[in-house]
Amino acid sequence: MERLQLLENWIKTHFPDKSFTLSPASADASFRRYFRATFNDRTLIVMDAPPQQEDCAPFVHVAGLFAAAGAHVPTILAQDPTQGFLLLSDLESTTYLQALNGDPDKADCLYRDALAALLKIQLASRPGVLPEYDEALLMRELNLFPDWYVAKHLQASLGASRKAELDAVFKRIVRNNLAQPKVFVHRDYHSRNLMVTTPNPGIVDFQDAVYGPITYDLVSLFKDAYIRWDEERILDWIIRYWEEARTAGLPVAADFADFYRDFEWMGVQRHIKVLGIFARLYHRDGKAGYLRDMPLVMEYLRKACERYRELNPLLTLLDGLENKPPEAKVGYTF
Repeated sequence: MERLQLLENWIKTHFPDKSFTLSPASADASFRRYFRATFNDRTLIVMDAPPQQEDCAPFVHVAGLFAAAGAHVPTILAQDPTQGFLLLSDLESTTYLQALNGDPDKADCLYRDALAALLKIQLASRPGVLPEYDEALLMRELNLFPDWYVAKHLQASLGASRKAELDAVFKRIVRNNLAQPKVFVHRDYHSRNLMVTTPNPGIVDFQDAVYGPITYDLVSLFKDAYIRWDEERILDWIIRYWEEARTAGLPVAADFADFYRDFEWMGVQRHIKVLGIFARLYHRDGKAGYLRDMPLVMEYLRKACERYRELNPLLTLLDGLENKPPEAKVGYTF
């Protein structure tokens, strides 16, 4: 309550003669909170990022980069980094997830807009302005899986030989990830962070952006933890992106089969990380809602591991952890 009072007082310093009401605007997996300030003539969004746990500076920095690229992000109207407050323009309240659940027929149109915005961001990419998605960060994310999903969530122990196998697979995955061309990476470019707006989409939650593998945001978008699409449809969207990226001059692989393999392997890294994060959100932070999203993420992970011989040890490990019999292998040919 004390922070909420501080937040209200800060807003009043910017609008001393206007009354407003505050209501929660969105849930967040971090310590950040978002509120909608409703005035008589408009609404604004207020970010509360406690300085002890969060830093507003990356949000401000990335907002500038993405806006300069032509993407639709919130305008920063006022900021107080000492207190951890930002006042933002309101990108409305309809997420892609809500719109797609309400009318799945909108998918092609919405994803076309999302890809167009992503291409703008990627075309504006340059090294040295965002943190590198380097080996240390990729491995730190992967290790959330044994630490939180296996040990905490499943209450399982890997043992020395299994741990060695997992480490070997992790190194293989990271080697692929690091070999991919690099661009600006939102890092959570999915249906909960894309808003239905004009121009479309409105993009939020980009403060963790990095400079890294070109396929990463495509994985976030199309192998989304919160909504399921048929693999054939995902493939069609990926082909569309690849063709548009090549035309635009982005450094995607010349052969689509190579590009799709990169996409799948990047997905394996993200799915492993997400399982660890969801387990941590539940066991450390008491956020049980993410448990219902775990099965889809695990399905993505298992299907990719079934398709690539080099990832079979990970599939065997998953089978052992879940006491499942091995499944038939499925492959793609292009």
